[in-house]
Amino acid sequence: MNYFSSNFKLGILGGGQLGKMLLYTTRKFDVYTSVLDPSAEAPCKIACNEFHQGDLMDFETVYNFGKNVDVLTFEIEHVNVDALQKLEDEGVHVYPSAKTLQTIQNKGIQKLFYQKHHIPTAPFSIYMSLEELLHSVENDVISIPFVWKSTQFGYDGTGVKIVRSLADLERLPNVECMCEELVEFKNELAVIVSRNVSGEVKTYPVVEMEFHPEANQVEYVICPARIPENIQAKAKKVALQVSEALQHTGILAVELFQTQNDEILVNEVAPRPHNSGHYSIEASYTDQFEQHIRAILNLPLGNTASKVAGIMVNLVGAEGHTGEVVYENIEKIMQLEGVTPHIYGKKQTRPFRKMGHVTIVNEDVAEARKVAATVKQTINVISK
Repeated sequence: MNYFSSNFKLGILGGGQLGKMLLYTTRKFDVYTSVLDPSAEAPCKIACNEFHQGDLMDFETVYNFGKNVDVLTFEIEHVNVDALQKLEDEGVHVYPSAKTLQTIQNKGIQKLFYQKHHIPTAPFSIYMSLEELLHSVENDVISIPFVWKSTQFGYDGTGVKIVRSLADLERLPNVECMCEELVEFKNELAVIVSRNVSGEVKTYPVVEMEFHPEANQVEYVICPARIPENIQAKAKKVALQVSEALQHTGILAVELFQTQNDEILVNEVAPRPHNSGHYSIEASYTDQFEQHIRAILNLPLGNTASKVAGIMVNLVGAEGHTGEVVYENIEKIMQLEGVTPHIYGKKQTRPFRKMGHVTIVNEDVAEARKVAATVKQTINVISK
């Protein structure tokens, strides 16, 4: 099929920053794009050929949108899977597939999938409600501390809580949930695996993630991870095991724990470009967004190696600030060597909302990490 400067149409469900960054590639290749998002001010709006406003969880909206494209992909997991399945049944190419998304969308189903396929993951229990979970705690079936996760609709630290007391438990919402054993880990790692329609597979280097202690959000992504080569190899092997079991098409981000005794456990996965791969825009030969487009259009996959070390700093809304966004000191960080800001185009900020990111590249990962700390201390995302 001729994708370039033709009447081929690529549909993207979700018009946020990930979609906007996918559009860097579609504009480069002159691939015609149509985007669906609930917000009239979605970041994608300025860069796609067609923009449609609508509810991604509404069957008819997603189905009617998907009928008018040749290939359909998504940049967010919260979309109507039944509509995707019907579109697939009617001949629309949906990548990743409805089946892949259905497995991943619910964290309980995702964990059961790992168990079924002998993929290492932390021990867990699933509960239909908070009452059921409380009953298990009161009867010593499970013991505090543990990690509580809502099985659905969690993102960026929402829907995840470390429970250290009964009081923590009582403040949680009454939804289907699971609790996981609290893993004592040395590092949180991630591996991005790309797979095209024909089954060609490539992995990106292992990255290391440093988290904000309160928001449960990634503050820094460091590539390459500062871990021994044998641990890197083990992490890639587990990520490939997940990719093989899912048989996904596109980008799959596999988040991992490196335990104190150097086991590798899968935390969770995302079937789309991911925060842990943003560094690749500046640091890699082929960034994750171009790779996702190559994969879903069944083009040859690009080189996933890094040209230089890369560190990504998330720009999130400052605490105590809600309203029209102002970015303070961008000019100051741009004076630093190897620094590139990415502003997502969201007009309204609120505490911990992802508003952009900054990439720092350097031959030396230690030097890049120092600059990243300066960037973090200098830039502020506040409201007017």
